[in-house]
Amino acid sequence: MDRDAAFFEFVCRMGDNTLVLGHRVSEWCGHAPVLEEDIALANTALDLIGQTQMWLDLAGEIEGKGRSADDLAMLRDAWDFRNVLLAEQPNGDFGQTMMRQFLFDSFHLLMLEALEGSTDERVAGIAAKSVKEVRYHVERSGDTVIGLGDGTSESHTRMQAALDLLWPYVGEMFQSDEVDAAMVEAGIAPDPASLRPAYDTAVRGALADATLTVPESDFAHSGGKTGYRHSEHLGHILTQMQWLQRAYPGATW
Repeated sequence: MDRDAAFFEFVCRMGDNTLVLGHRVSEWCGHAPVLEEDIALANTALDLIGQTQMWLDLAGEIEGKGRSADDLAMLRDAWDFRNVLLAEQPNGDFGQTMMRQFLFDSFHLLMLEALEGSTDERVAGIAAKSVKEVRYHVERSGDTVIGLGDGTSESHTRMQAALDLLWPYVGEMFQSDEVDAAMVEAGIAPDPASLRPAYDTAVRGALADATLTVPESDFAHSGGKTGYRHSEHLGHILTQMQWLQRAYPGATW
């Protein structure tokens, strides 16, 4: 695979993950169970959207066709997005949102820590700026999962249901393809599969502390790195996120 094409694809994956998850988390604004959580979720969404800006700015630079981060976020169709399925799953209740966040945060942190050593200075720079925020995200989402899982019978039941629902999407984050192979060869990014042992150690440890049972399989709903482009959830997100730009092309404040 052409290196520049693979590089563009990889950077879009990073940016689309944070964009789609950031939008999902922002849906809690004004609806969280308590004010403290409302503010915390809004701040998490802002962190993720800020990271998106950096990744998609770089994607536009790599592509060299004059597309800005806004163009890539607001003017692509659903099949052009490269986020993992986990990022776009519905919020559900508060426990489901925090379980989704924890499962993604744990992967995100490992990826960013690896990218700090990238041979591409731009990638390493974005990772270094983002990793501090994501370390906090992991700490907060992990503590919440443990607190709710090992809490009341009601909270435990809800967190187990959230884990059962979302765990099947975990495996996709660690599947490797020709894009990943090209990035490994160039020293730009790690093979996602190489992150799995550390992920399992951290995540399974936290889930054990939460007294939750990990499902046997994490591939039940994973369609590889092409299947996610056809998810109905993403179409719903883009309808909300892109309607203003689509209705009023080029509108500015």
